[in-house]
Amino acid sequence: MKVKQSIPKELRFTVAQFYKKFPDDDACLEYLKEKRYPGGITHCEKCQHERKHHRVSGRPAYSCDHCGKMISPMAGTIFEHSSTPLQTWFYAMYLMGSTRCGISAKQIQRETGVTYKTAWRMFRQIRSLLSEGDMQLEGPTVEIDETYVGGTRKYAKGRPMRGDKVKIPVIGIVQRNGGKVYAQVVPGITADELTKVVKERVTPGSTVYTDEYPSYDRIGTLTDSKGKPLAYRHRRIRHKDGVYVKGDIHTNTVEGFWALVKNGIRGVYHQVSPEYLQSYLNEYAFRYNRRHEGNQQFNAILERVCERAS
Repeated sequence: MKVKQSIPKELRFTVAQFYKKFPDDDACLEYLKEKRYPGGITHCEKCQHERKHHRVSGRPAYSCDHCGKMISPMAGTIFEHSSTPLQTWFYAMYLMGSTRCGISAKQIQRETGVTYKTAWRMFRQIRSLLSEGDMQLEGPTVEIDETYVGGTRKYAKGRPMRGDKVKIPVIGIVQRNGGKVYAQVVPGITADELTKVVKERVTPGSTVYTDEYPSYDRIGTLTDSKGKPLAYRHRRIRHKDGVYVKGDIHTNTVEGFWALVKNGIRGVYHQVSPEYLQSYLNEYAFRYNRRHEGNQQFNAILERVCERAS
């Protein structure tokens, strides 16, 4: 019996395809060169002209065909000064973009033979590329929910107090109907802190769905810096009363994202320190926002490497 693929053919990128496209470090370097310097043509600092550059034998660099000054496609990227093979970096990005719940540094250590310290550093560097800090959720309907990420407290019950060392407050905003998500660690879940994120990320005039938590009370009356109403239409579902869906009023979409994050952290990473939690949220949001791209998410991560090269 032939098993039906859940990913359309045009969105598949298998391990076999990966190794065919990137069989060695030279192929990876050539890919970077073409992305950053198409055709090998770029500005030469010594000549002060656009020049053709050719590969230098035995070195990960290209030299100007006029003066010989060398450039490296890895300069300014997360690969610079790294002794880890370029193909290993690419494979780590491939795996990160091919899973729903993430992949651990321990797994990369087992598959590639690098040390755990190296694998952890690689993932940390890759996650640094995945933030989408300028994201604006354009609506017209969004769901907002707050939650806590962290271990189980042994004694205290109810909502954690501000400054809790175990439970870290985060807020999530998701567009309905297949839209994007934005997730952010916040100092607390007061009205000031939650509404600040709403004003920064949600387009005025959007319909906003939340639960009954009191810190959301102000959403319908928010104004911009000039006092102009932002005209959010605020709809609420009362979870306290055991009601989770009432017509189109619910927060199930954003809660589904939280389930993905928490299950992934619990099952793959086991625990995440407050210092690095935002980078993990960025990773999950990056994949969620490209969930319709199948295994082509790997290409989106590679694009980030070149876009954010200094």
